[in-house]
Amino acid sequence: MTSTARRSTVPTIATLLAERARTHADKHFVRFREADFTYVDFDRRVRSLASGIRAQGMGGVVPTLLPNCADAVALWFAASRAGAIWAPLNTGFRGIGLAHAVNLTGSRDLIVDRSLVDPLLGAVKHLEHLERLFVRGLDEEASGALSRLGRRLTVLPFEAVVCADDGASPHGPSSPADPSLLIYTSGTTGVSKACELSHRYVLGQAALLAGAAQVHADDVIFCPYPVFHWDATIGTVGPALHLGATAVITERFSVSRFWADVRRYGVTVFDFMGATLTFIYNQEPREDDADNPARLGWGVPMPAFQADFERRFGVRLAEGYGSTELGVIVFHDLDDTRPPPPGSCGRCLPEFRLRIVDDGGRPLPPGSVGEIAARPAAADDRHLMMTGYYQMAEANREAFHDGWFHTGDLGRLDEAGNLYFEGRKKDAIRRRGENISAFEIEQVIESHPAVVEAAAYGVPSEFTEEDVALAVVVRDGHELGTGEILEYCRDRIARYMVPDHVRFLDALPKTPTEKVSKRLLREWHVPPAGPNR
Repeated sequence: MTSTARRSTVPTIATLLAERARTHADKHFVRFREADFTYVDFDRRVRSLASGIRAQGMGGVVPTLLPNCADAVALWFAASRAGAIWAPLNTGFRGIGLAHAVNLTGSRDLIVDRSLVDPLLGAVKHLEHLERLFVRGLDEEASGALSRLGRRLTVLPFEAVVCADDGASPHGPSSPADPSLLIYTSGTTGVSKACELSHRYVLGQAALLAGAAQVHADDVIFCPYPVFHWDATIGTVGPALHLGATAVITERFSVSRFWADVRRYGVTVFDFMGATLTFIYNQEPREDDADNPARLGWGVPMPAFQADFERRFGVRLAEGYGSTELGVIVFHDLDDTRPPPPGSCGRCLPEFRLRIVDDGGRPLPPGSVGEIAARPAAADDRHLMMTGYYQMAEANREAFHDGWFHTGDLGRLDEAGNLYFEGRKKDAIRRRGENISAFEIEQVIESHPAVVEAAAYGVPSEFTEEDVALAVVVRDGHELGTGEILEYCRDRIARYMVPDHVRFLDALPKTPTEKVSKRLLREWHVPPAGPNR
């Protein structure tokens, strides 16, 4: 792409960053433990990486396998500036799951951190298109490990993607529908899917969340969750960019460092998961708990101890409802002085329409439990939600009906329009903020030579959301213990997918149609003294 590239009035994160670099040059944009970046510094880094992407001939999709770091976020902006699509891969993916995520992009290139080379080696035999690896932090040990690949892959240092600014203008999309990034789901009904998110989605959702959560330009927004998730990218960097505010991203959530980080960076707004709030709340109370700059925490699910948490830490908590596919579509009304009805997620934002439907897609009356379906309110603003699952036509046909996205979640609406989340229609497990595919766990367990059949399912967790439970049927003449099952999992699936509880059965309970009855498995579950982990 040259400086004569076509221009467009459709904004992107790269064009908005360039504007903020002019208007907010010396203000902090993103802060990491490794380094802080002003708007102008970050724009300079993005221009360098975009030039490198062009020089290396990377086009289409640019996948990355990186931990939380400045370069991970900068590559999103750089890909946008170069006219490419950023695909941040879940760093917990392993084996066939990781290979599927890479293959889906169709890219011949992958940018990977040195710390994640070993998991990638375990997936190499399943990779279909990959030709070049750009390794961040490439050292002799990693080079030696990669040399075992022979001529299959060309290994280059990440510095090969860092070039002097070539002066090219940001690539402009021809339509708001043009994709900005792919965010992977956790494969709630099968293999992981990649949500194709347009430029309109990214900037529109950032503005929606900023408005609903009443975030302002002088706020500091904190997220300790992975950059391959919605929360860190669109939910944190997005509103900061939209407003000219500051985003803080740490490498991971740490209960012992949480309030220290809030105080160190002057955090005023943070997002939470039910489990992380539980970890924070369970810490020994201190006299200075309320001595912090935070005013608002938003997230899901809201724990029962909300009121006590708010009093103890001097911060307001707000809940909403959404998904990567839809973005945030429901949020508590922060202007309402009355507390929201217990158990409610809030009311639908005016930019969306929401309804509860039966199995035939027909709307249900208030009070009825059914599937949550939603769409943008304006027909000409359909790209305020995801464009679709990338390269997965059949999945899109199943999910979209007459413009409505069917979430697979169950809920109900009261007469005032408050939404109540009632569980999942999909065969999925929600653990510590991750949507986990039971199918993916079962596929791995059933590859064990001593296993006849396995079923993964969610059970209530003491930390809110769910723990991963596993029922296993062992082949006649074989012996298998919990420790061996867990060890087998750890080498083949993401850490957050490894079961918390394992039980062995002579046979799995079945429905009349011979499907595994996970309802019965959940009813049979008796929590042990402690999880297997």
